[in-house]
This record gives sequence, C-alpha cells and structure tokens, in this order.
Amino acid sequence: MIDAGIDAHLAADGHAHSGMVFHPPDAGAPSDDLSDIAGAIAADSAGSGSGSGAEPHTGTNGPIDTLDDTPSWHDFWSGWPMYKEAVYSGAVAGLSLGFLSVYVVLRRMVFVSAAVTQAAGLGVAASFYVTLHFGVGISPVWGATLLSLITAVALAGDPKRLGMSREMVLGMVFAFTSGAAVLIGSRIPQETGDIQAILFGNAVVVSPDDMMRLIYTSAGLITLQIWWFRGFSFASFDPVSARVQGVPVRMLDLILLLSVGVMVGEVARALGAMPAFAMSTLPGMAALLIVRGPLPLTFAIAALFGAMSGVGGYLLAFKEQFSVGPSQTVVAVIIVVLAAIVRIAVGLGVRRVRKRRLAA
Repeated sequence: MIDAGIDAHLAADGHAHSGMVFHPPDAGAPSDDLSDIAGAIAADSAGSGSGSGAEPHTGTNGPIDTLDDTPSWHDFWSGWPMYKEAVYSGAVAGLSLGFLSVYVVLRRMVFVSAAVTQAAGLGVAASFYVTLHFGVGISPVWGATLLSLITAVALAGDPKRLGMSREMVLGMVFAFTSGAAVLIGSRIPQETGDIQAILFGNAVVVSPDDMMRLIYTSAGLITLQIWWFRGFSFASFDPVSARVQGVPVRMLDLILLLSVGVMVGEVARALGAMPAFAMSTLPGMAALLIVRGPLPLTFAIAALFGAMSGVGGYLLAFKEQFSVGPSQTVVAVIIVVLAAIVRIAVGLGVRRVRKRRLAA
C-alpha cells in the first residue's frame, strides 16, 4: 500500500491525466520525474520509523527537496503498487515495438517510424488545443492514434506520382509534425508540461486503464503479426518474388504500416514520443547485430531487448532521478552498443580460430 502521505503529495503537487502524472511547470525546473515520488516515499519512511521522533509526512508542507537523498530499492518496492502499471507498460510497449522494429530496420523505415512518432505527438497537442479553444473534448489517445494512422497511410502511397522521392516526403512530414507540435503547444501554455512530457516522455505513473489499453492493443497486433508472419516477411524482404506468387504485397505493406502507426500512437500517449521512437528502431538494430540464426529468433530477441529498454529505463530513472523517457531511450542505445561490442568480439574470436586451424 502507498502511504496516505504520498497520495496527498501527488494531489497537492500535480494532476493525473490520461495515464501520466504531471506537475505544473513552476520555478523553471522539471518536477514530473521520479524524484518527487521517491522523495515522498523516503520522507514517509523516515517520518514513520520507530523511535525517530519525527512527525509523519503528510504531503502538505511544501515541495520535498530530494537533491541530497538518493532513493533506495527499498523505496521502490515500498511504492511498487504505484509504479507497477508504468513498469508493466514499459515492458509491453518495448515488447511490441521491439518486435516491429525488425521490419522498421530491415526495410529502412527508420524515418517512417520517426515521422509517425512525431505525428502522434502532434495529435496529442492538437487534441489539447481543440479542447481548450473550441470546447470540443477530444481524447489525446484518439488524437495521437488518428494522426499516426493518417501519416502511416500517407507514407504507404507512391510519391513518384507526385514527382517526389520517399525521402522527400518523409523529410517534409517529419519537419511539419515536429514544428506544428511546438507551435500548437505554445498556444496552450497551461498544458505545456503535459505536451513536453508527451514529446520527451515522463511516464512516472500510468493509469490501469491506459495500461490495459496498451496490453490489448499490443496483444492484438502481435497476434496478427505471428499469424501472418510468413506473408509479412515474404512481402517485406522479397517483394518481387512475392508478387510473382500472388501475395498481396501492397495490402500487407499497408497493414504493417498501420500496425506501426497504431502501436506508436498508443505508446507515445502512454510513455512519450521519444521512447516510442527509440523502442521502434533500436531493439531491431541490436538483435540484427548479434543474431545469425532463423528470422523468428531475430524478432524474439528484438522483442526481449525492447522490454529490457522499457523496464531498465524506468529503473534507471528511479535510481538516478532522471526523466523516464530519456532514460528508456539511453538504455536502448546502450543495448545496441553492447550488441555491437559482442559482435566485434565474436568476429575477432572466429578469425583467431580460423588462423589457428590454417596454421595447424
């Protein structure tokens, strides 16, 4: 159970909004990371200890200074009922996007993922803007998913008909969605903290409803991907032969892009656009660096690396008092670097063995 002091602290300092906990951007310093909650837990533990003589923390005495107090793993497990939805969401998001990231990397769709991710951020900002200025209530979840799908469908078309290359369209879409999200965000200053958290990722706490929606979406997409795995892989990696054998390559490409769009939209709303992009590209890179076996094994390893990024990044953010989204992104990059080191080491070992055999 979370102590009543933590609940009061959260109620006084921030507001829960569609799966995240955000704090008003005051004093020019970010206050929406894990340090606030960890500090509250530490203060509760110190205040309620036997023989301490300290008054229990009630969450009503102003902000908690945690600059000198590093949260412990005991604090984490004490607050597990509060953190568990965010940890599970990071694992599920990393698992599903990690699986899809193999397609993204092998088909050179990295900038497609980047454009779809930025479109999801724009959808969140636009939903806030429309709700505030026009009084039309639009859920940020639907805003993120809708613009992600529209972008995915637009990128699935053939730009050569317009005299443009795919790279030209990707660059234009990415620049527009990134700039528009910032411009719209500047018109709704009271939601600036929310939008910044969406764009860069500060999912300190995820609501059970958002977690379940993420789980259902991920389960549906992964089931579809496994069910049609042979068709998706054939159409993705040998489209010419697939067309000759009557495989509906164009339809499968569209479904794959829509799958990426839906999952990125959900993850961007729940965790942030930055970790959504990282998890949809980096796990696939790491898996392709170290796996030299069957293609299904590559997808499984990529999904595992994605889950490790989501969970490991959250733990890093808690322990070091970092923001969650950037921490998950950095952990994903570290996994890629380690995979590259392993590949180099294995390659050097194989060369030495070959030289010894030749010398013998």
